[in-house]
Amino acid sequence: MKPTTAMTARIITIALSTFVAFLALVAVAGAHPEGRDSGAPATGDTAAFAWLHPGVVPAGWTTRRLAGSPARLSAPPGWRAAAGDPGTETMVLRAPSGHIIGYLNATPRQGGERAADWPSFRLDHNRDEGLRKDTLLAAAGDLQFRSGTGSCVLDSYTTSTGNRYREIACLVVGRTATTVIVAAAPPSRWAAEAPLLDRAVSDFIT
Repeated sequence: MKPTTAMTARIITIALSTFVAFLALVAVAGAHPEGRDSGAPATGDTAAFAWLHPGVVPAGWTTRRLAGSPARLSAPPGWRAAAGDPGTETMVLRAPSGHIIGYLNATPRQGGERAADWPSFRLDHNRDEGLRKDTLLAAAGDLQFRSGTGSCVLDSYTTSTGNRYREIACLVVGRTATTVIVAAAPPSRWAAEAPLLDRAVSDFIT
């Protein structure tokens, strides 16, 4: 039987639909190649972390090594060590009033942190710590550090005492250690402190 014009059009439509579906399957399969952590924010908002340029710690900075870890946290002149949890290192910059206007902390991986879900993990952790109004501003993964690869977030929150802060928090996976580095400052001081905070994060080693 000779196909009619309508039959021919229907065959062509079915063939095109099948081909489009095939291309979609190929695209999905290619998006998560074998062995890749498919949940990781592979790109994300990388422009928000364009300042990340691993380099050598500037002269005059203070460097403190985490106990039992190759991780090293560096801070600019004028920053002072502050008490923290065992195995961590914290450096702060205080205003004459005593208010913290700059904060740096390095903490070894506690066990639950993963690059795949770092943004949600970090915000959940902050809320568990009693921080309020925690807002994710940007996130990106596969960021290059001096000694590994990191997944970072930029977020803002309010402490239980009502103080507002903005933070950079990165989970950095090195060859022998995985460490979280946090750099924070009040929004009113962010423009002034961000260049040094960015440099401290960029020069971090784990």
